[in-house]
Amino acid sequence: MISAVILTKNEEKNIKSCIDNISFCDEIIVIDDCSIDKTTEIAKNMGAKVFLRMMNKDFSAQSNFGMQKASGDWILLIDADERVSNELKQEIQNSLNNDRTVYKFRRIDYIWGRWLKHGESGTTQAVRLVKRNSGKWIRRVHPYFRTTKDVALLSNPIFHYPHQNVRLFLESINRWSTWHAIANQEECKQSSLVKILFFPLGHFVKNYLFRLGFLDGLAGFVYAVMMSLHSFLAWSKLWIQQKNFKIN
Repeated sequence: MISAVILTKNEEKNIKSCIDNISFCDEIIVIDDCSIDKTTEIAKNMGAKVFLRMMNKDFSAQSNFGMQKASGDWILLIDADERVSNELKQEIQNSLNNDRTVYKFRRIDYIWGRWLKHGESGTTQAVRLVKRNSGKWIRRVHPYFRTTKDVALLSNPIFHYPHQNVRLFLESINRWSTWHAIANQEECKQSSLVKILFFPLGHFVKNYLFRLGFLDGLAGFVYAVMMSLHSFLAWSKLWIQQKNFKIN
């Protein structure tokens, strides 16, 4: 039995097609961060089990909560703006009886209709299919799955359609950079003028030049700039926290 876990926040535009896409799963669990749109109504009407829980700037805790609510032996974790390819669906089914208990997927990002083949997006792999009790999620933001098991990579991809306009992209960067700053503070990391100035620049150079983001055209340039902005905001917000000021 496969349970799918979807974490949501105001995803009324994505949730229906997401649930349709994972109809091969036996159970759909939606953990909703107090949406103010029709996300939960749509999910319930489609037969999903919906649980309301504030994320409270902790992605890992929300994911672990969702896994606890799932009934299946296997748990598929998916975002509302992601879609499982048909080939991956079959590969998932074929992998359930193997000795492996943790699988990661390649993720293909589409930004404004363009597949980003290079830069930060070009190498993305993420743990998404796990057997019950095989591990847990760690860290508020940029979480990783802590497990003692070997992690296998499935060959077929999951498709990701994030940030379909600039406003949503900026809102996401503002939110995640705040969480990133909080996580860095909890890990006793320190900000400085050098980090605020040069980490974003280094991030841009690495993704746009060394990882060949320029081959993705204007979309690759904009994406590299945006992710550098994320770095700038995260380290700036950490500096603000060090001065005992609150951040949003």
